[in-house]
Amino acid sequence: MKVSENKHWCEALYDAKAAELILYGRALGLGHGEAEDVLQETFMTLLQRATPPSQPEHYTVRSFRNRALNYRRSLWRRLTREWESLRWFERTDGETPEERAAMACLAELPVDQREVIVLKIWHGCTFEEIGGLLETSPNTVAGRYRYGLQKIKGKLEGVIYERNEFTRETIALVDAASAFRRVEA
Repeated sequence: MKVSENKHWCEALYDAKAAELILYGRALGLGHGEAEDVLQETFMTLLQRATPPSQPEHYTVRSFRNRALNYRRSLWRRLTREWESLRWFERTDGETPEERAAMACLAELPVDQREVIVLKIWHGCTFEEIGGLLETSPNTVAGRYRYGLQKIKGKLEGVIYERNEFTRETIALVDAASAFRRVEA
């Protein structure tokens, strides 16, 4: 394989996975800048390979995870990460209060549950693929996913989610407030 073909392969993989990997890095406890640094290191290593791996996406996620775990072991990085944890997700202008609440709940989960939820929802991995990546059983992964979602759901009491059948988008509806009773003195 020519160097230019390898570069093209890596570019396509970067375009497809970069944003997901940065979010995954955030789920693993890295700051946004730290996740970008690990992403760069991961792809620099991929560019040095003579041939692409047999499962490029799996290899990239696995390589990113290993580098991210090594990266966050440093004491100084841990201290800065704790300060940045308040900004786990970047704010957007069109963000609803329900989205902000869901993101806050996700950020409060234990790392192992948050990691599985991000890999399952944003990366579209199966429990078996996640189990292989984390070197644990698919049943353990499914349990972490289920418990994490239960915790999020429990914290979002009062919010009802429905799916618009035409656009396939999920819509959050807030329950009506309880009736106001007037108490006379």
